[in-house]
Amino acid sequence: MPEGRLHVKASEGRTGLLVSPQNSASEGLELEIIKLAPGDQEAGTAVGKETLLVVMGGRVDLELNGVRWNELGERANVFGGRATSAYLPPSTEYVVRSPAGAEVALFRAPAGLGGAPYVIGPDDVDVATRGRDSFEREVHTILDTRKPAAALVAGETFNATGAWSSYPPHKHDVDDPPRQARLQEVYHFRIDPPQGFGIQRIYSPERGLNEAFVVEDGDTVVIPFGYHPVVAAPGYRLYYLWALAGDGRDLRVVEDPVHGWVARQP
Repeated sequence: MPEGRLHVKASEGRTGLLVSPQNSASEGLELEIIKLAPGDQEAGTAVGKETLLVVMGGRVDLELNGVRWNELGERANVFGGRATSAYLPPSTEYVVRSPAGAEVALFRAPAGLGGAPYVIGPDDVDVATRGRDSFEREVHTILDTRKPAAALVAGETFNATGAWSSYPPHKHDVDDPPRQARLQEVYHFRIDPPQGFGIQRIYSPERGLNEAFVVEDGDTVVIPFGYHPVVAAPGYRLYYLWALAGDGRDLRVVEDPVHGWVARQP
């Protein structure tokens, strides 16, 4: 079993530093959610860590190291379209403001100095439909090896009602190139309508981990290793914001050999 908790309930708080090595099973990956009231601002510096800021809903002005981007964000909430994001190199001082109110997520991972900040607009998000039938889902890749960063890979996944994702179950917890990469992952969930729920399973036969969590609107799950499929309850759309960090940035995964046959059916 991993040290530290895997499931952070929204009832414990929907904003603030939800995931860090100090409060979870994370080895370095962090997630912070910031809710900005109209006219609010938030300043910070992630010393020794690179940051991906994702606008969950609303619009923000972002200022860092003398550079300013205004009105970042084009959706009212995560179900309203593609994300607008910004990459911040390690130890960047930033101020984020919102004249009308907004919600932002910040993923952080340890990284050496270097790089330049940049914005990832909605048109820069790679959208793909993966799977089929009851495990078809829409994946929005925000940050991967096509964009400069030291450690982070991130995106958003949308499950239709009753549909599965991360299926057939896959994992990425062993440094075994070119077959598999060792990457931890964090999922942050939203449900539409918000009274719904989904189920997140994490299991790893060789490590003795086998857990299933009821995930509700605003919940967060840390995936330190193992297979990790997700399903939405019928009648409810399920979304999760995800990020990975670990050994390299190549997302190489292996499927559970017990269930991989499902994807190969005609």
